[in-house]
Amino acid sequence: MDKIYITENRLNTQACIDQVADDGCGGLVVFVGNVRNKTKDKSVQYLDFESYIPMALKEMEKIATVAIERWNLHDMAIHHRIGRVPIGEEAVVIACSSVHRKESFEACQYAIDTLKETVPIWKKEVFEDGEVWVSAHP
Repeated sequence: MDKIYITENRLNTQACIDQVADDGCGGLVVFVGNVRNKTKDKSVQYLDFESYIPMALKEMEKIATVAIERWNLHDMAIHHRIGRVPIGEEAVVIACSSVHRKESFEACQYAIDTLKETVPIWKKEVFEDGEVWVSAHP
């Protein structure tokens, strides 16, 4: 499995962690974005993600490269799911490792914020009474 990864299958958080873990790193931070069952007091049935995969992978790789350089990380992995994602399952997992925790926390925050702004992955929320595309990015 690649460190920068898009799939229609369920994500494996531990696999993402294992890709960046290193005995020389004291900080390993993981962000897991799960599908929640409500948004603005409406019951969500599931989310549906679509992506322009070639460009999305390139943008995700850019995010990881910048984060690794800026925060002197040991490594970073970004996994995102597309297609139908049920309530409670992971839509995105980001893991990063560094010698100290502060760098990993900051890099992980940067990665999820930048992913939502720049990566061509679109999210549709499906409700009992309809559906809505949510912004231009997840």
